[in-house]
Amino acid sequence: MTRRNAAALLASAALGRAAAPPLWTLKSPQATVAFDLRGGSLVDFRLAGNNVNPFNWVQNVEAKVEPLRGHFVCCDRWGAPSDAEAARGVPYHGEAPRVLWKATGPRSLSAHLPLANFTIERDCDLAGDTLHVRERVTNRNPTGRVYNIVQHPTIAPPFLDEKTFVDANAGLGFAQTTPDQAPLAWPRAHSADLRRLTNDPLPNVVSYIVEGDTGWVTAASPTAGLVLGYLWKTSDYPWLNIWRDVANGRPAARGLEFGSTGLHQPYPELIRRGKMLGRPLVAFLDAGQTVERSYSLFLRALPAQATRITGVSRRGARIEFQSA
Repeated sequence: MTRRNAAALLASAALGRAAAPPLWTLKSPQATVAFDLRGGSLVDFRLAGNNVNPFNWVQNVEAKVEPLRGHFVCCDRWGAPSDAEAARGVPYHGEAPRVLWKATGPRSLSAHLPLANFTIERDCDLAGDTLHVRERVTNRNPTGRVYNIVQHPTIAPPFLDEKTFVDANAGLGFAQTTPDQAPLAWPRAHSADLRRLTNDPLPNVVSYIVEGDTGWVTAASPTAGLVLGYLWKTSDYPWLNIWRDVANGRPAARGLEFGSTGLHQPYPELIRRGKMLGRPLVAFLDAGQTVERSYSLFLRALPAQATRITGVSRRGARIEFQSA
């Protein structure tokens, strides 16, 4: 990458801070969602009559780029670049959450990733309290290349507190700090129970394979009286990655990340390993190729006595959950 390209990327981030593009909003009688064009993040999801926003999270990072926030998409990678890539301006979690997005229609957004030379097109349909999202990634390069894409929803207070519980149809997994130890079984991560977060964030990133044809994860807040849920095809996203953070002894953030990889390492290590727990760690996008993936999320009232979400399923355009 040339110095000119690196300068262009930083200028794009600086423009995002200076120009402060307006939020891009969709509304239904039941809910409102809003995306920040600085990074394309879903930063607000509220039900009519309930003012609690699960995506009330902003990470203050290095001053030269936009902070990560809400539900953003990691593309063309998840986690850190290699040392050589970092020296040439490749950012953590890829360019998608760092560049300006633009509205291309009443229900669509897009972004160009200048270093990766990828484009992302996103179509959104808000049906009542459920948001359906389709994303297409296109490789504009004359050669094919490996890449990853990970959806990075992050919940925060006031939706998140010590009473919030997380459920999923996850299977075996591993902590990022000890990937070669004996597999863990959801929701256990050594001594931690990942269904809840109190004052123990360790291990703070744990990855699991997802069971079945569809994957789902939910976060339920008895305090807010709400349940947030995601549903996706495991052929699109075979991994669920749980990230947790505590500040001043209180829950500060929980990442409910689902994606094409489960190992938080630069590409040389992902390629060396190839697979873990029988699932691939990288995807490949050929020259000029476009790949589409989709997912749905809902925000709904939590039944008063619910202590566990036992399943999430699709019936037409409606996403339903079961609780106990």
